[in-house]
Amino acid sequence: MADSPSAVPQDIEWRLPRHARSVSRARTLLREQATSWKLPEEVTETAVLLLSELMTNAYRHAKVPAGREIRARCVLRANRLHISVTDANDTLPTPRDASPDDESGRGLALVASLADAWGAEPRPGGIGKTVWFELPAQPSPQARPSR
Repeated sequence: MADSPSAVPQDIEWRLPRHARSVSRARTLLREQATSWKLPEEVTETAVLLLSELMTNAYRHAKVPAGREIRARCVLRANRLHISVTDANDTLPTPRDASPDDESGRGLALVASLADAWGAEPRPGGIGKTVWFELPAQPSPQARPSR
């Protein structure tokens, strides 16, 4: 059975310039998409935070020529939200231990602690890498109000 023309896509990708403003733009786009997919607020807030961390890392650390894009992709399937960020830098990220005095360096640790799963891999057949995370598309049972 074919999807109706009005069916909401379950897979979306945004191509954004490698610029600081793209982090905010990606957050806005994800919030809009989460609303159309009717994701719970708890899931949306966590996804937006983690996407922001990955976009910030791609913007700050992907030292590549001007004009290269950052791609953010969101896929919703089988009650799982998979979000990935692709940039043109081949160096795979690794979480670091930030000291209490560090003003940055906690992004991947945050992703590792809040996501159900995450990873990074070179782009197949291309330049750069993709960093991704997954969340359940439903709130955790502890987050549901009791009746």
